[in-house]
Amino acid sequence: MADTTQSSKVWKKFKRNKLALAGLVFIGLMMMAGVLGYLITPDQTPYANTMYLQLSNKKPGRSFQFLIISRNPNIKQVGVFEKMLFGQEANIKSIPITSYRVIGHKVLAREYIGDDEQAEEEAYPLVSGKNTYEKTYYLGTDMYGRDLLSRLILGVRVSLSVGLMAVLISMFIGVGLGAVAGYFGGKIDASISWFMNVIWSLPSLLLVIAISFALGKGFWQIFIAVGLSTWVDVARLVRGQVMALKQVEFVEAAKALGFSNGRIIVKHILPNIAGPILVVASANFASAILLETGLSFLGFGAQPPMPSWGTMIKEHYGYIIMDAAYLAVLPGLAIMLTVYAFNLVAIGLRDAFDVKSQNASV
Repeated sequence: MADTTQSSKVWKKFKRNKLALAGLVFIGLMMMAGVLGYLITPDQTPYANTMYLQLSNKKPGRSFQFLIISRNPNIKQVGVFEKMLFGQEANIKSIPITSYRVIGHKVLAREYIGDDEQAEEEAYPLVSGKNTYEKTYYLGTDMYGRDLLSRLILGVRVSLSVGLMAVLISMFIGVGLGAVAGYFGGKIDASISWFMNVIWSLPSLLLVIAISFALGKGFWQIFIAVGLSTWVDVARLVRGQVMALKQVEFVEAAKALGFSNGRIIVKHILPNIAGPILVVASANFASAILLETGLSFLGFGAQPPMPSWGTMIKEHYGYIIMDAAYLAVLPGLAIMLTVYAFNLVAIGLRDAFDVKSQNASV
């Protein structure tokens, strides 16, 4: 009952912070978009990787007509859940066109090759069913003619999943080492503190790159690399909090009752410092997203064709000085808003839990 009352008080304090609440709502919407994935993307093929090089760098809101030139009946139609997670492979092959006409069993069409150019008419077989369809690119297309909106939505999955897994890894390592160092003290504390200071002295991005070199490029390797570089903040916080709490009466009473050190740490000390840990975890979530985008920008993160906001900026940053700056600005804006939302939540949690210092140490 006491825990429920405490949680209720924390939630009431958190709700009073309108900015923190807005950040939480934004994160919730991002999570919903990441979970729904391909169900809400205009391009539902795996990785939204349907390319039309003729449509490279088209402005937002442009619509184009497409001619279906073949169908593949052997493509398996997946269920809703599988489609949500992995997408649906296209069972048609199509080309963008400017005009067409049907003559007998053939379609004479002019393929789209540019706004100021007109291609010669070519004959294509008349396929069964619908021959043409229209598609609107609400945020335009990238340099490969892919739908930018679809890839932005799928990029949410990369950023949030890396942030979540990295935070879980950093929490497991940081809470474990920090609690052991703070509780036992002496040579154990000195050794762990020395190791923390060594890791703390290394630039986070360089450390992540070094770990990525050791583990290899790939999506799952990012989880480990980012997690192994963000645990020091958690460990320093937990160490200081545990050192402050291990001398209080309820810990001395637990020792007198013969409870094991592990039980005292897990059952009695850690629950009392859950607030500060949640605050630093929220801040680390934002840091993990920034590290992932930095890795992807440098080519060590999610590998093409997997959509990643950092990779999208890398591919299009040259267009900032041209008339297609939005190709790099939109993923950059997505990164900024997501990181800002997590920082707002961290500030709201800090105020709700009345955390005076996130890096308390003794």
